[in-house]
Amino acid sequence: MKSISGSGRAPWVAILVAALGYFVDVYDIWLFASVRKASLAGLGVSEADMKHVGEFLQNWQMGGFILGAILFGVIADKRGRLAVLFSSILVYSIANIANGFVHSVDAYAFWRFIAGVGLAGELGAGVALVSELVEKNSRGWATTFVATVGVLGSVAAPIVAQLVGDWRVNYWIGGGMGLALLAMRIGVFESGMFDKVKDRDDVKRGDFGMLFRSGERFRRFLATTLVGAPVWYFAGLIMVFGDALQKELGITDPFAAPKVIAIAALGLSIGDVLFGGLSQLMKSRKRAFLLAFAWMTLGVIGIFTLAKDRGTFYWLMFFCGLGAGYWAVFVTTAGETFGTNCRGTVATTAPSFVRGLVIPMTMARQVLEPKIGYLGSLKLIGGVVLALALWALWVLPETYGRDLDFVEA
Repeated sequence: MKSISGSGRAPWVAILVAALGYFVDVYDIWLFASVRKASLAGLGVSEADMKHVGEFLQNWQMGGFILGAILFGVIADKRGRLAVLFSSILVYSIANIANGFVHSVDAYAFWRFIAGVGLAGELGAGVALVSELVEKNSRGWATTFVATVGVLGSVAAPIVAQLVGDWRVNYWIGGGMGLALLAMRIGVFESGMFDKVKDRDDVKRGDFGMLFRSGERFRRFLATTLVGAPVWYFAGLIMVFGDALQKELGITDPFAAPKVIAIAALGLSIGDVLFGGLSQLMKSRKRAFLLAFAWMTLGVIGIFTLAKDRGTFYWLMFFCGLGAGYWAVFVTTAGETFGTNCRGTVATTAPSFVRGLVIPMTMARQVLEPKIGYLGSLKLIGGVVLALALWALWVLPETYGRDLDFVEA
């Protein structure tokens, strides 16, 4: 690793803009989950096909995340963090407005894919920018603020969806919020660390393949991604389809999906503060990860074994959401683990690839369900995901207090 120098220009405006940008990002992600049944009913999808078509659309959105992560990650390290913050929000805002005009499942899938491409860029670019602007011992507090404000979007989306009612109007609101946010970008400075690196001919930037040409670097990248996988196991397989899960658990009067999403998302938001703060107070990202894994595991086991009525299920979703709230620690680590010349790429691809893992998890659930049942498939996938996350935690370096003034050679 080669040392470089950076600067710490006016970080607070960037922190606020990154936080609000992530709020709109998360709002739009969970807007689909909140209006899924209403929108599919409006398109003529039968009740029997709701889960299957919902998984199909979610996979298209997550596929967009994977493509968008690579695209915007490379742009973040070649052109700068601000270029991604502007372009990504424009893409997903237009996609969401267009989503309000669809009249077929195929068109719905296309615009969910385009929205996923755009949504992939916001968080990583914001985290990379904030990480490089804030003093190293305070960095975790800043990224925790960004993540916490952002995750509140998952609380707001189902609430607004229920208040507004019309699913098409909900998409137009989400897209409009994104366009309004573009005006706030004015006055945000580029990272001084990136400015120094972009003028150096001896530093290679925006090379996604660089992450795979070194065994050590690839293991670091793989671990950075897999350590976040349990969050989207919970979010993508349990939260989104909470109504179907209640029926499988034998709950006769299940809560509607938006209400389940809202209470779990509230847990996620509080968990971000809890585990983000613990990582700072304990001066260790890895200890915070381990505590969150233990908490989340207890929560998932509780859902599968104790949730015999909707009230118990409701509060166990909140409890499990608290554990899954280590997302703030995850995105902080993604921004601290690699050098400035590929930090934007990793900070963008790692969270988006984690979301993209919902695709193989969903496919595995569909293959396993006929053999071991819906609940059995969720339990088995959850065990595999946790095992991979523990391996990742063992591989990852401790990044608390790390000086980010370096590049990958």
